[in-house]
Amino acid sequence: MKSLVILGSTGSIGRQALEVVEAHPGRFQVVGLGAGRDVELLARQAAHFGPRAVAVADPGAAVALREALDGVGLTGTRALAGPEGMAALAKLPEADLVLLAVVGPAALPLALEAVGTGRPLALASKEALVAGGELVCARAAETGSRLIPVDSEHSGVFQCLSGQLPGAVKRVWLTGSGGPFWAWPPEQMARAGPEQALAHPNWRMGPKVTVDSATLMNKGLEVIEAHWLFGLDYDRIRVVIHRQSLVHALVELVDGSVLAQLGPPDMRLPIMLALSYPERLCGPWPGLDLLSVGQLTFEPPDPERFPCLALALEAGERGGTMPAVMSAADDVAVSLFLQGRVRLGAIPLIIRRVMEEHRWVGRPGLKELMAADAWARARARDLGLGEGC
Repeated sequence: MKSLVILGSTGSIGRQALEVVEAHPGRFQVVGLGAGRDVELLARQAAHFGPRAVAVADPGAAVALREALDGVGLTGTRALAGPEGMAALAKLPEADLVLLAVVGPAALPLALEAVGTGRPLALASKEALVAGGELVCARAAETGSRLIPVDSEHSGVFQCLSGQLPGAVKRVWLTGSGGPFWAWPPEQMARAGPEQALAHPNWRMGPKVTVDSATLMNKGLEVIEAHWLFGLDYDRIRVVIHRQSLVHALVELVDGSVLAQLGPPDMRLPIMLALSYPERLCGPWPGLDLLSVGQLTFEPPDPERFPCLALALEAGERGGTMPAVMSAADDVAVSLFLQGRVRLGAIPLIIRRVMEEHRWVGRPGLKELMAADAWARARARDLGLGEGC
């Protein structure tokens, strides 16, 4: 039985991870659950899975969490709060594996805490490697911690690279569906609202990731992640549009062969692999029926329709504080879009302005990265609300 801590248990990835746990009784024990501020759902999850400790990131929700736990009969469960409480869960001694599915700037310090233990980290938080990939990978190398990707694309690359020598890999290809706007004219796409952007044709994801998928920012962030996860230069990581969302990644080898990982568009499958690795478990969910697949198509992304992809690649190539700034600006711009404050076309405009105005730092530490993140969030909000982007 593998002991798990799930940070971000009330979000989309966290909830699906708990579905995986429930589908495999006797294989996993949940010893810690952490969430942002949804104490009621967190308490219900705790009542069902019986962790030894739970934490809420919002320090102001400490009393509410304790009351919610008492209300479901968990009087003996440790209730932690604030960044310190989440950090305590990230390095809980009883855990064999931490799943990090926290969104926002808190993901980076939690990733550093988790890999600092030397235990493996199942990573679903893009911000950790986008903002601080150099710090996280260096810390993991020091302690011997292994990063296990949870995103479907990185999980696909991870699986295809198994058994391959570094010199055998020519490049990797990350696939993206193109989202709901693949065929829209750019001017029509720029005027789109939240309801249209959230109508993803294939995947069930949280709203932020769904909007990023619609703008292809998600692919850009994944390229930066892949750079750190697999130690590849940016010119060896490509993005290709694959509308069917069945091929999640491809690895091109130097001899001309191409390995592909296929599966249905169901996040529970890469989550299950990350939790059980190096084992593979039987899942109760439908697999891929090859006879019903039909066509598999691959197309290049349109840079005019999807400028966010180019912005993310530019930030990754620049390195230093720029990826953190780009990601933070996107986070705020998407939030404003989901609130109806700006249209979809404003998202890349806000990100571009923030990147242009940023005072770049080449080799930042954690404090510098967090400061750059905070500055970018404030500047992006000012641009979105007051300067007409």
